[in-house]
Amino acid sequence: MEHGFMRVVQFDTEVKMVKQMPKVSQIDQPTIAIITALYPEKLAVDTMISNQQTFVRYKTEGESNVYTLGDIGAHRVVSTKLPAVGHTRSAMIAGGNTTTRLLGTFQKVEYVFLVGVGGGVPHYTDHKKHVRLGDIVVSAPEGLNTPMYIYCDERRENSDAGSVEWDTKTWCPANLVIQSIAQELNDRYRAQPEEAPWLEYMRDGAKMLESQETNFKKPAEDLDKLYMNIGHGNLIEVAHPTAPEGDPDARRPDIPVIHLGRVTSGHSVVKDEQTRQAFAITAGVSAYDADFDAVTESIYGSRIDSYAFIRGITDYVNGTRGKEWQPYSALAAAAFMKEIILHLPDPSADDG
Repeated sequence: MEHGFMRVVQFDTEVKMVKQMPKVSQIDQPTIAIITALYPEKLAVDTMISNQQTFVRYKTEGESNVYTLGDIGAHRVVSTKLPAVGHTRSAMIAGGNTTTRLLGTFQKVEYVFLVGVGGGVPHYTDHKKHVRLGDIVVSAPEGLNTPMYIYCDERRENSDAGSVEWDTKTWCPANLVIQSIAQELNDRYRAQPEEAPWLEYMRDGAKMLESQETNFKKPAEDLDKLYMNIGHGNLIEVAHPTAPEGDPDARRPDIPVIHLGRVTSGHSVVKDEQTRQAFAITAGVSAYDADFDAVTESIYGSRIDSYAFIRGITDYVNGTRGKEWQPYSALAAAAFMKEIILHLPDPSADDG
């Protein structure tokens, strides 16, 4: 069969083929879209969704579409997985097309979450700014009229000025309600992070995923190694910065730290460690990821006013290197996403 949607009933082997995506009634239309790129990310997100129905469209040519509809609290959501990710032109086009198709199919969507893994920007001296493996970064601007997401397209050496210049594209949502909720949650549980509800979501999600071949448990702490580039391609291992004794912001074991800051991508900036660090300092970057500029442009073009990247940190590059950390960090990002969604305005209030 060349085209068609397959309805997959979770935890059941029954499969039903249909010719096209079934029409979703007005009351069941999702208002939140969740976009992932890797299989562990999609698995992690789906553990946060109840009353699931998954539809898979297979095609002999082009991209396939996977839509999982369900509930998170009072909200109807739809999650999908991009067919490809990376800096190749084909991956960028496929990601943009999938996003446009998703938002065209579900036209009641008001919020978009891009949930998955990313690379953290380390800080070698300040423990509060230091982003470690397993931490969570929520994309946020530093102030009014400043970008939340930056794509570095091309790097140019300005020999006259002795500096480096970048061609960049930048985005920031018109409505920062997601970022405001993330900041409020971070402030609320900073003093007692062990009481954060998303930790329970992570534990529940890990139990649901025990039968998967992928291991969603947190890797050993000693696998989080930090290196510093000292020039000429030489790296030295250094200790992670720690909080002074008695500091209320000291890290707790096995509890991800939440960071709000800019997310950046672009092969020209990501490929070199010294360049990543220099740009991060200049632009105030907290995390890098794998080229979601076409996806972000599709969200912007679809007139979505509220969206955010939520990145679980898997390495110190762009999230593509730390394979052993990807499942756990994806689960951390999905769990924090759930808590944010539970604090979004109740959609029933708009109906009344």
